[in-house]
Amino acid sequence: MEWLQNPVFTTWDSNTSLWSNALITLYMTAGTMLFGTLVGLPLGVLLFETEKAQGRLAGWINRTVGFAVNVGRSFPFIILIIALIPLTRLVVGRVTGPNAAMFALTISAIPFLARLIEINLREIAAGKIEAAEMMGASRWQIIRQVLIPEALPGIIGSLTTTTITVMGYTAMAGVVGGKGLGDLATRMGYQSYDNVVMVATVVLLVVMVIAVQALGSALARSVDHRARQS
Repeated sequence: MEWLQNPVFTTWDSNTSLWSNALITLYMTAGTMLFGTLVGLPLGVLLFETEKAQGRLAGWINRTVGFAVNVGRSFPFIILIIALIPLTRLVVGRVTGPNAAMFALTISAIPFLARLIEINLREIAAGKIEAAEMMGASRWQIIRQVLIPEALPGIIGSLTTTTITVMGYTAMAGVVGGKGLGDLATRMGYQSYDNVVMVATVVLLVVMVIAVQALGSALARSVDHRARQS
């Protein structure tokens, strides 16, 4: 087929190749999820723990962190990545490329994931937490042995949802020089009026999203003790 001779399929040049830009997209997504989870997961636990905790300090922490999370979630990503340019230059050393885009992606993913984790923890039956407290478990033991294991299927679902969202955001990052499939679609597809490139990038992104969703659903089912009992 003639369209298969398009350079987007036949080269590995990062400026023209569908395959190398797909790897860049996966690199940005994986890196964002790694750093986002390292911060977002504890942040979600902190929001849950301080919501009903006694004391002025806990209430102040919950309101402050909750406000920051709400502000972070309210920013459209395309605006956020531009607003973060000075900070990105300070931290990464440049404002273009996959690493610069990954910094903005991580800042965007953290509040989104933190709120989802908080919701997952809220869905745990209060009786299970109370039973652990009556047995003399410390708060850290409850978090580690009750909250996280019970919420794990939901947490995996939240990670899956965040991963798919981040994957979509990488396409927007490409518009401002972040590389990846978004950059390829903009330069060689939209600006060069090459419909083959546009269709190829869209199809590949859809395939990647479907694969991530299938993997996340399978992992969630594998750790869901309720599904195994039924």
